[in-house]
Amino acid sequence: MIEQPLDEHDILGHSQLAKIVKTPICLDESIISLQSAQDAIEMQATSVINIKPGRVGGYIESVKIHDLCLSKKIPVWCGGMLETGIGRAANLALAALPGFTLPGDTSASSRYFKKDITNPFVMNDGFLDVPNGAGIGVAPDLDYLDSITIHKESVVRK
Repeated sequence: MIEQPLDEHDILGHSQLAKIVKTPICLDESIISLQSAQDAIEMQATSVINIKPGRVGGYIESVKIHDLCLSKKIPVWCGGMLETGIGRAANLALAALPGFTLPGDTSASSRYFKKDITNPFVMNDGFLDVPNGAGIGVAPDLDYLDSITIHKESVVRK
């Protein structure tokens, strides 16, 4: 029996817990890479995974985790880490992949920012639209960035 709180990196402890509870276990902070996701799935420590691009090392690693989970029929959801509109746009593109079958915690810009550095993301019936412009689909508001910038420094290659 588990008598202490589990450390987020204790995949073995989560595996033992998953064997004695009926509630599905979603690993969040425990998933820091493709390897940790593989270990958790192999040890049956989880039946759901939260993918946070900022925590797992970026979007390439996030897609690898998504692809693994999709192949193993493990549902995933996209978690955020208080990104501005730039990161929010990339998270929405990630969350549009087919394995993301559970609601994520990406929210409207106004939930966290008085003014975002991109056009604001607005909820429509509980959903955010995936940007479809060039690149990540959004552009920074350069005038607003200039208005809040207190120092600039340029680096020039010689």
